[in-house]
Amino acid sequence: MSKVVVLGGCGAVGSVAVETLSRQDLFDEVVVGDIDMERAGQLIARIGSGKVSSGKVEALDPDSIRQAIRGADVVLNCIGPFYSTVKTILKTVIEERVDYVDICDDVDVTLEILDMDTDAKRAGVTALIGMGSSPGATNLLARLACETLLDEADSVDIFHTHGGEAVEGEGVIGHRFHCMSIDIPMYLDGEISYVKYFREDGIALRQTFDFPVVGKDIPLYPYPHPEQLTLPRHLKVRNVTNKGSVLPNEYYDLTRDLCGLGLGSTEPLMVKGRDVLPYDFAVAYILKRRAEIMKEKGFTTPCGCCSVVVKGRKAGRYQEYRFHMASRSQALGEGTGIPAAMGAMLMVQGKVSGPGVLPPEACVDPMEFVGLISKVMKLDAKKEGGESFGGVIVESVDEEGAVTKLDI
Repeated sequence: MSKVVVLGGCGAVGSVAVETLSRQDLFDEVVVGDIDMERAGQLIARIGSGKVSSGKVEALDPDSIRQAIRGADVVLNCIGPFYSTVKTILKTVIEERVDYVDICDDVDVTLEILDMDTDAKRAGVTALIGMGSSPGATNLLARLACETLLDEADSVDIFHTHGGEAVEGEGVIGHRFHCMSIDIPMYLDGEISYVKYFREDGIALRQTFDFPVVGKDIPLYPYPHPEQLTLPRHLKVRNVTNKGSVLPNEYYDLTRDLCGLGLGSTEPLMVKGRDVLPYDFAVAYILKRRAEIMKEKGFTTPCGCCSVVVKGRKAGRYQEYRFHMASRSQALGEGTGIPAAMGAMLMVQGKVSGPGVLPPEACVDPMEFVGLISKVMKLDAKKEGGESFGGVIVESVDEEGAVTKLDI
């Protein structure tokens, strides 16, 4: 039996991972590592399992991290924003020689933690990074299509949207500001290109997409996720893009517009004799308006969909595969937390190759992941009146444009 420590276990993603892992026979101890012990206690009481306990952890304090992960077989790191926390945590975990999984989706820091590969190999540690929804499940479905379903692959396009979570915190808003402010990589025509979200090259990449279950013509924007950098290292493709949004559209528009006005800045402004951070004002205003917008739009339940579209050739003819992980009752927490838990499960089963610091497509067999989906990733795979309410939807599109639904 094994012990897993979930860092950030009280958060929207971490709490889902804790609940998922607590139901697995693979683990006889699941530890909620978090700074908020009161919330940890509430989570443990809600789960009601004797195998779940808690330990306090400070994300930027190596000694605190060491104490929290002591005796663990695997650490699952769900503490964001990753651009400010992941290097300290991963460095400490490697020093403690514990295998590791995270959901890091910050592209700028991904390259830095990949550079820890040599240290991880020396320590005999396997670190599976970016094992959420996007990145994570997207990487593995892309590899499945490229290596198993197609003879030749040309492109991988990743689309995602979600919304309606019961609460959002400051860290989530800060992450979106960060994503809109940094250079965004896209792998185009066999080369990495960097675009700016608000600049003409970034605007040119905006589009709409029809998501099963969630809605049609959803506006999508360039997203700086790691797939654009890691997939071309391991798959033979000429294009990898990533685009996403948050629902309802009006809420995302508000975040985008305030960021575009410079209100994501942490440089203080003097306002009536007091220093005010534009960022603090923007976050408070966005969270206030979020509740109002959700009410105005009647957005009462969470939903989400992450789609991977892979285009190429089979037997010399055009072929396209579309994978949709969709839900009308689950959103960010479940969509990311459940694949993360699956990563920890595969790790303790010895089904993640290593050692080293590796993205999912480099160290996880896609079929091992797919084999866990029906068991663990319960995405409303039901129908009412003939209408699908979610699940893992796979479609094949031929050169005539005919769409066929496939079983997975």
